[in-house]
Amino acid sequence: MRGMKQRTAQVRWEERMQTPLLVLAAAFAVAYAVPIVAPGADGWVHTLCTAVEWVVWGAFAVDYLVRLALAPSRWLFVRSHPLDLLAVVLPLLRPLRLLRVVSTLLLVGRRARMAPQITLTTYVSGAVVGLMMFGSLAVLHVERDAPDGNIKTLGDAVWWSFTTMTTVGYGDHAPTTGLGRLLAVGLMISGIALLGVVTANIAAWFISRFERDDAEERRQTALLEALTAEVKALRAQVTALSESTESSESGATGATGATGASVPAGTGAAGVGTVPTPAGPPDEPAVRG
Repeated sequence: MRGMKQRTAQVRWEERMQTPLLVLAAAFAVAYAVPIVAPGADGWVHTLCTAVEWVVWGAFAVDYLVRLALAPSRWLFVRSHPLDLLAVVLPLLRPLRLLRVVSTLLLVGRRARMAPQITLTTYVSGAVVGLMMFGSLAVLHVERDAPDGNIKTLGDAVWWSFTTMTTVGYGDHAPTTGLGRLLAVGLMISGIALLGVVTANIAAWFISRFERDDAEERRQTALLEALTAEVKALRAQVTALSESTESSESGATGATGATGASVPAGTGAAGVGTVPTPAGPPDEPAVRG
């Protein structure tokens, strides 16, 4: 009973925090992107973005600790939420800070009440957008000031992220620093994983569709077979009833013919052809003289 109460409290907390976490994730993404996209902005802008990042990280940490406290099995919760723990433990490593956004989006998507196919599509779409944003901003921040770097603008970074995630790799833009190459390796592995997820999802969708069609076809075949058997049974019953009716009619006709031959019409009890005398008035008594 106590475990059920804790589980219910955890579910209520997670449902209550869905919208705030999504808003905080969007705020964190903006605060992360502004200093990279506009490095020449005023100092107060950078200070504000840093403050927003700290506030968002604190909110994520509080949410994680509350869910951990409400979980029925804390060790199982830690093992089943590694990305959330990583987002809380690594708060200030700049290339990894956007993991908090990705983990929050995954957390919100995991709680969503949607069909499996829609859920997987949401995961893939969110992962693609998040990884492209993360890769573009991170590699731009790392490679912009590199002496031999050729990724100097946001457009170059987005193009590089797209070609890297799809494993095309034109080679016109490539990282030159060690951290940039590490980001490229992570982005390539993520792109291959996402491609595998998309392929598996499409194959699973076709297989499930074919299975549904086969099941529907088998159900219709079974219904047709049952209907055919029922029609055959009804025909047999109709044939039997028709034969019984014909036999009854033949028996009744034979009995009627025999009766007419033995007792002709107009035959009475006195004999053949005797016509009964109608009753008249009684004879009057004789008058004595």
